[in-house]
Amino acid sequence: MAKATPPDTGGEMETVASADGTTIAYERRGSGPPLVLVHGTALDHNFWELSDLRPELAEQNTVYAIDRRGRGGSGDAGEYDLEREVEDVAAVVDSIDEPVTLLGHSFGALIALEAALQTDNLQGLVLYEPPFGPEIPPEIEQLLGAIQALLADGEKEEALITDLTAVGTPEAALEELRSSPSWQALVDAADTLPREFEQFFEYGFDTDRFTGMTTPTVLLTGGESHPSLVDLTETVHETLPDSRIVVFDGHGHFAMLTATDRFTDEVLAFTSESN
Repeated sequence: MAKATPPDTGGEMETVASADGTTIAYERRGSGPPLVLVHGTALDHNFWELSDLRPELAEQNTVYAIDRRGRGGSGDAGEYDLEREVEDVAAVVDSIDEPVTLLGHSFGALIALEAALQTDNLQGLVLYEPPFGPEIPPEIEQLLGAIQALLADGEKEEALITDLTAVGTPEAALEELRSSPSWQALVDAADTLPREFEQFFEYGFDTDRFTGMTTPTVLLTGGESHPSLVDLTETVHETLPDSRIVVFDGHGHFAMLTATDRFTDEVLAFTSESN
């Protein structure tokens, strides 16, 4: 696979081919050590523009913001599986010609965690509350049912809003999303929501697979996040040999939007340490 071209200071969309041939798009911006961003459910690479988050990260890093498959500029395939998403992220990481810090939020953090086992091009991993397994609270299953019912009625926009509201997206960020040029594309991709929920319900965290993973890892969590997400973060921390937890007291699942300065400080300090 061809290596990515050298970073510059402007944003541009580029693509790589994943293992199954699906085209995966990402936008590259900034200069400095590479930082790859993986968004969660319901979103695309433009999520990282909220609260001016990506511009701040791009002041010290070359930021690669991925569109996960089925969203934005990325392609899709007839059969969906978490493993394909993992291969997508690994393909982007491996296309970069120097060691990468990989950052994932929510479902994107679960994908990033798995991708860390599939690439040798990582120097650091940042995970914000990956959701998985039977510990997921019952209200999330109820949310999935509500989303499925709305989609069955053709109410894609309402399904998207329902999801974003239920997972704690700050009101100001939701309004910013709804007024952005990318909103209609997010609405159009709302059919992908159930398949992603089902994947993290089914995912089983096998500690034996990760006890030998020595990639330095920072685990971020909100002090006001759902207790199940806090517990899962602790589970990952106890498993990984080289990890530490950073708690955003007074914030929840989206501290990158509600405590943006501290979030960027933590991420930039970690990327600096790793180089």
